Amino acid sequence: MIAFINTDLDLGKRPIFRNLNLTIQPGELVYIVGRSGSGKTTLLKSLYMEVKPSKGEVIVNGLSSRGVRRRKIAMLRRKLGIVFQDFRLLEDRNVYDNLAFVLKVTGTKHSLIKEKVLTALKEVGLENSAKEMVENLSGGEQQRVAIARALVGNPIAIIADEPTGNLDPETSLEILEYLKKINDSGISVIIGTHDYELVRHHPSRTLMISDMNLVECTIEPAPTGTCWRPVPKATAKAS
Repeated sequence: MIAFINTDLDLGKRPIFRNLNLTIQPGELVYIVGRSGSGKTTLLKSLYMEVKPSKGEVIVNGLSSRGVRRRKIAMLRRKLGIVFQDFRLLEDRNVYDNLAFVLKVTGTKHSLIKEKVLTALKEVGLENSAKEMVENLSGGEQQRVAIARALVGNPIAIIADEPTGNLDPETSLEILEYLKKINDSGISVIIGTHDYELVRHHPSRTLMISDMNLVECTIEPAPTGTCWRPVPKATAKAS
């Protein structure tokens, strides 16, 4: 379970969230929506404790941000899969070695690495691309490698920060399909995005950043019928 309890989050001296209370249950698919610069990345970073609250606490898988030690944070991050907008792959290595590297640094037995890597690549349809250098792949393929890398350690949750921000609309939907497939297997998936059209294709719990807090919302058509916008629910604040 993930919980924010009376949490304040800041970016430098800039306040981002104030008195945030939120619970995300195991196995949920949750969208965090908001315009660029609204605080999505800060919120997601707090889940793997790169950002610490200035007040309150964040609890992830039973670990509280209050007084947490570096060793415990490292152990938590091994249980989380993180997907970035800019892929962050090792360009001097092939697809297989990008995933194997993650397992090696976390102490996975050598005899298990090949099976785990190939299984993760199969989940994103890249089992035949293991020996390809990442620089030879398309943007969509590189993001699928990044998703496989996040998946290879059997995480309890996938945290995806604008995972389709550098991709065209069609490829973006393909990436979302893979994330939805992962969620269907029982893994929590939390996606930060400013793309409301993307959310519309696989509706799920959606939280909009508003006035330094999160508001439960639905994605509905704007009056013109040509674009989409978040509509706050009557229940207002997330809980």
